Amino acid sequence: MSGLTRRRLLATTGLVAAAAPLTVRTGRPAAAGSDPYQDAFAKAVAAGRNIRRFTEPGREIWYRPGQLLTAPADLARVQGRLREWGYPTQVGERFAGIERLLLDPDIDVPSIVTRLRDPQSWGGSAPPAVQPHHVTVGHGNIMGNPASAPAAAPPLPHPDPARAGEGRGVLVGVCDTGIWKEAWWFHDRWLGGAYTPTATDEDPLYAHDDVLALEGGHGTFVAGVLRQSAQGVGFDPQPALAPSGIGDEEMLTRALAGVDRNARLLNLSLGCTTHDDVPSMPIANALAALPQGVVVVASAGNAASSRPVWPAAFPDVVAVAATTFDGKSTRPAAYSNYGGWVDACAEGTWVSTYVKGQLVLGGTPPVWFDGFASWAGTSFAAPFVTGRLARLMTEHKISAADAVAALLSGPPWRPGYGVLVN
Repeated sequence: MSGLTRRRLLATTGLVAAAAPLTVRTGRPAAAGSDPYQDAFAKAVAAGRNIRRFTEPGREIWYRPGQLLTAPADLARVQGRLREWGYPTQVGERFAGIERLLLDPDIDVPSIVTRLRDPQSWGGSAPPAVQPHHVTVGHGNIMGNPASAPAAAPPLPHPDPARAGEGRGVLVGVCDTGIWKEAWWFHDRWLGGAYTPTATDEDPLYAHDDVLALEGGHGTFVAGVLRQSAQGVGFDPQPALAPSGIGDEEMLTRALAGVDRNARLLNLSLGCTTHDDVPSMPIANALAALPQGVVVVASAGNAASSRPVWPAAFPDVVAVAATTFDGKSTRPAAYSNYGGWVDACAEGTWVSTYVKGQLVLGGTPPVWFDGFASWAGTSFAAPFVTGRLARLMTEHKISAADAVAALLSGPPWRPGYGVLVN
């Protein structure tokens, strides 16, 4: 969204009254009592040799051990200062215009970053731009409160032929876990013809045999929500997360760089908290490198917190929180993040296209999936909003930026949740 700010996007345009309302299609609630899902994720993180957790309350992050990221202009003095402090380093592979310094994996990187950012460490000179290499997660309610795994669901009804033109001609980049290898033919009515299958975009899905990884199929589910929101929209799947639901800033920036340059919208159902809530340097660079006029939509996260999550919290990204319908009224989803950085909210519980396999969690019977699931999270509110933008673009023959201006020009639904999209 180069050249745009939220202030400009919130200006009234006259298109709001003309935009026909959409009906949110919700599925049954995702499975309740899912502590085993949280436990399985915690075990996966604990077993990961390439993940560390900084646990100070209110400042929690996940990061890659032994990696310190710095702006190129600060590389020499950061490396020199670390040498003075007794921390030998090597220069690793740069990504997204950011330098990577490699340290001993056992070094407390967040403490080093805090020390490097302290002006007293530099005798009054400006501190360098440094950060850990943050770990990202998919927002399929894997960190939610309450947490929920996907639940098996019956197939979706066939698409409505009368809605086939919604979003037609608009291409959306979906940076996620990738796409199920068999989605093209198994979900031919919903996804067939909407994307170009390539081997590099496939979601590996499985932990072993037919046992699904914790977020295997997340990208396929997101794609199905997008197509339910705008049945004619096309998408380009790009892997930015492992099927465990875990990625990092490097994986995300490479996915962003790989999106088809004709995409006008990007959907990012993932994110991370950062050290002291400082914006991610590599993600900022990757967003700045996108073609002029591209709009990015990102999920706000599922920690029931107002703490900013990136990339959603960047000013020119449309941040989406989640709502839920209790049978009588729409209310904020208990798991959803919120705050002044959130732009919009939408239903977070959906039935959508999924994969085949079984989800095995400790202490519970396996759950078998035959291509469809119900799931909850801001991950699924985001693609509904993305699809709504695509629909506005085609209905009114407007740019992605103008569609955002139209969608966000109404009054906030509730403080911290932005405009309700339904």
